[in-house]
Formats: sequence, structure tokens, C-alpha cells
Amino acid sequence: MTVLLEPPSGQGTAPEAFRAAAATLFAALADAARPGLALHEVPAPRKLAPYAVAVAADVSRGDSQVASGRFVVLHDPAGQDGWRGDTRIVAFVSADVEPEMAADPALAAVGWSWLTESLTDRGALHTAAGGTVTRTVSCRFGSLEEPDEDSEVEIRASWTALPQPDGTLDLGEHLRAWCDLLCATAGLPPPGVAALHPRQ
Repeated sequence: MTVLLEPPSGQGTAPEAFRAAAATLFAALADAARPGLALHEVPAPRKLAPYAVAVAADVSRGDSQVASGRFVVLHDPAGQDGWRGDTRIVAFVSADVEPEMAADPALAAVGWSWLTESLTDRGALHTAAGGTVTRTVSCRFGSLEEPDEDSEVEIRASWTALPQPDGTLDLGEHLRAWCDLLCATAGLPPPGVAALHPRQ
């Protein structure tokens, strides 16, 4: 994994504080994976902030992928409007669910609570959290097959990571909290976390 160290803006290499925070993310990447969960680096966006790093994940059950997601860390030493800090995390989770789960009006609130509870449980200090939870049902049609229906839940969220009391920024705990959320939506929760049932 690499951090975007030479942004197009020409502001030079990433500040040492962000390099140290990124190191905690790299360390967590090695131990955050669990059976069925695969993590890998993806190119970081270059236009949202001077410095960035990104991780993608897939969750599989047997030979089928049941969930995927992306975790992006943006760093701007000057901060940006609405961030209330200099390091913003943008996260996305998509998972297949049973149609009756997608139809449940409580699903959106439950999905959002999983995110906030995961951050709290992991001790990932944060502020200015916001996002959406979307339930979708799609029907596929084709001349050679019977109509089929897919149900999904998508969670899009962002929050500003805050330093620990000692002044250090531990991005590893934020990554672990996101992995907890991803696995919960896929039906692979850590102990003590309820989960959606994936489509069979």
C-alpha cells in the first residue's frame, strides 16, 4: 500500500503526522482480515484532498461474493468545509440481503447504528459523521432465463478521524470498525454484533 505523497497540487510530500497515521492503517491491514474477508490496496483519489490512501474489500461465502466496500482516507492540512478536522474518511459498503430484509423500513436505521456502534466499540474517535443507507431491489429479465430479483443494502458514510488523547491518530481502529460493519452486513459479524442474513 502506498500513500499519495506527491499530490498534483505540488504541495510536497505528506506531513509526518499523516505518514505516522498511515502507518497505523498499514499495520491494521495485515491483521484486520478474517475468514471470508479480503482486503487490498486500490488507487487513491487525487482530486478530493492533497493526500490520500484507499483500501477495498470483498466478502465471500463459498464461491459467491456477498459484499464489497471501499475505505478512503483523505488528508488536507488546511482542513475543508464541514470536516472539523484535517483527516476525513469516506467509506462505502454494499451487501446482498434477503428481499424481506430489504423491505424492512427499520433496515436503514439499523445499518447506520452498526457503523456508529462499530466506531465506538473500536475506540475510533471521530466527529461530523454523515451518510446514507439505501435499500434496493432489482429485477433481471432475459429471454433465456426466468426473471430474477436481487436485493441489496448500501451504506455510504464519511466522518472526520480525531487524534487520541496522546495526540496520535490511529487510523487502524477506523479501518477495523469499517471491517466490522462490512462483515455485519454480509452476515459475518464479530462477536456480539447482530447481522443481516445474506441472500442464499
